[in-house]
Amino acid sequence: QVQPVESGGGLVQAGGSLRLSCAASAASVRTFSSYTMGWFRQAPGQEREFVAAISWRAGRTYYADSVKGRFTISIDNAKNTVYLQMNSLKPEDTAVYYCAASSWYLRTSTQDYQYWGQGTQVTVSS
Repeated sequence: QVQPVESGGGLVQAGGSLRLSCAASAASVRTFSSYTMGWFRQAPGQEREFVAAISWRAGRTYYADSVKGRFTISIDNAKNTVYLQMNSLKPEDTAVYYCAASSWYLRTSTQDYQYWGQGTQVTVSS
């Protein structure tokens, strides 16, 4: 099945850290190895917004201004897994976080991503 699977969400206090994982199955990797992998988030009542993206092959990254300097996206090719390391978390980072794959290079629009995971909840308490 060609679908990313997220994990690693949870409850953390403001200023804390979490690491999200996005696993790609062996079948998915054959597709995703030339793709861009992205993280998006959606808070209650709000639109889904771009957080970060990485090109699987070249490892180039791009971040939303709101997370630049606090979040880091990376790929472990040996584990077929994309990570989002989130540091200095703020209550406004609370949202469901989604991993997605795009055949386009380093896109930030949800419309450019063809494959989506189910999402993982991140809650940051003040």
